[in-house]
Amino acid sequence: MDEIFQNFPVSPTTSYVPSQPSSVHHHLCSLMASFLPTAILHLFLFFSISIFAISESHLLQGVCGLEYDPTLSSTSGKILVKGGTVVNALHKEVADVYIQDGVIASVRPNIIVSDDVTILDATGKYVMPGGIDPHTHLSMEFMGTETIDDFFTGQAAALAGGTTMNIDFVIPVNGNLSAGFESYMNKAKNSVMDYGFHMAVTRWDETVSEDMEVMVKEKGINSFKFFMAYKGSLMINDELLLQALKRCKTLGALAMVHAENGDAVAEGQRKMIALGITGPEGHALSRPPMLEGEATARAIRLASFVNTPLYVVHVMSIDATEEIAKAKMSGQKVIGEPVVSGLVLDDSWLWDPDFTTAAKYVMSPPLRKSGHDRALQAALSTGILQLVGTDHCTFNSTQKTLGIDDFRKIPNGLNGIEERMHLVWDVLVESGQISVTDYVRITSTECARIFNIYPRKGAILEGSDADLIILNPNASFKISAASHHSRSDTNVYEGMTGKGKVEVTISGGRIVWDGELKVIPGSGKYIKMPPFGYLFDGIEKADSADLSTLRSSNTRSRPAT
Repeated sequence: MDEIFQNFPVSPTTSYVPSQPSSVHHHLCSLMASFLPTAILHLFLFFSISIFAISESHLLQGVCGLEYDPTLSSTSGKILVKGGTVVNALHKEVADVYIQDGVIASVRPNIIVSDDVTILDATGKYVMPGGIDPHTHLSMEFMGTETIDDFFTGQAAALAGGTTMNIDFVIPVNGNLSAGFESYMNKAKNSVMDYGFHMAVTRWDETVSEDMEVMVKEKGINSFKFFMAYKGSLMINDELLLQALKRCKTLGALAMVHAENGDAVAEGQRKMIALGITGPEGHALSRPPMLEGEATARAIRLASFVNTPLYVVHVMSIDATEEIAKAKMSGQKVIGEPVVSGLVLDDSWLWDPDFTTAAKYVMSPPLRKSGHDRALQAALSTGILQLVGTDHCTFNSTQKTLGIDDFRKIPNGLNGIEERMHLVWDVLVESGQISVTDYVRITSTECARIFNIYPRKGAILEGSDADLIILNPNASFKISAASHHSRSDTNVYEGMTGKGKVEVTISGGRIVWDGELKVIPGSGKYIKMPPFGYLFDGIEKADSADLSTLRSSNTRSRPAT
């Protein structure tokens, strides 16, 4: 297996293929070989693919690096990023990038500009599309409280870490999709970067079905999330999921699932409580990987039955990854999204004797035992999994104490929106598992393609939005709650260090991070995402082919009466 990986080209067009893979790379290959079936691996080994103008002091509370400056303009200026290595998902070159009026006007070597242009020297550094986080929960009301990061602080943190767009999940108001959409548009009024929305569906009736069409055709939403967990609140059953999948297919919208068996999780929780296990470790023990794998398999089969694409959010286990790999091997259109916490952490923290420490790692699906993290890395590097999100859903240590006597009441969620770009670079690029072009693909471009906003987003091309970063591969980073830009008083990546630092972030043609945040509340734009993205290509043809194979006996004799 190691020999296969040594000769594995990351993609036909990449300019970085290590001829001598690192020992870390070899180790991960061995792990992948033991974790996933050989036939599946063989299929995918060749798969290519601070400063702001606002007076509300409450926005400042707990946010590092933000200062008041009413003179800051929201107008995009002229910027030349000079001499860097410009990286897109399939190509890299040394070139200049000229930005004007919020868009990329030119990408070529040796651009000459006038004196009124701000020049940024990127020599020896990478110039890449800003990150797009496909999975966040800002200002979300959940488990008796609300996430500590809103659209202002959460997005400010994102910009400091090199992410220039997020796609957040709208939760309906009393099951009403339209009311939920309006609520979240209001929550996003103080946004400081561009954003889009997925829509959660938590019940099913004709009104919801009609509302889905309104969301797609009028509101710019092209994805709907269905919870197979959280029994008694967000969870829907298989009958409703089947109807919803059919509706998504008709609308050209991508169906997304939180894949855990909610009935079994509820039983596991009751079992842990009966055994007297009430601490954070009970969270992981009550919802083992097999329940994620089972729900993933079930969702995949239902999507196959309907013949519609499926997106599995926050893939956390080998069990779920195997199911996705098997589906892709059969030709099914399934997207697997790991999150950065699952790539770099394990569940050992949940057994920490200090409740505050242990509780901050509670999320769903839970962090898994050591080994799952490295298998997810390997699956991402070989194309079994396609892109990286965060599931940024932050609660402070006080909020987490809601479950101090019962793990079932600990608000589920942790941070990642600021840390994702740095950690993915260090863990995957620095280790030699992926190339710099694949880094762009899994942190930005693939998300833009899946949600049908490429090449406006996810690319450094003429006419693309001027959302980009300058990353210094030789600089180092260190993560700490004392210096991060989230409102949370804890950080699950506390003390982690690595190579590869985002030194400049440009969003909408403005420099918003250069070691200091320079953000303007209300400057972010809502990005409508049209239906029928590339995952729907060929669906009608496949349906026709399936129909042509159906046979029925029209000459069958009837019994005499």
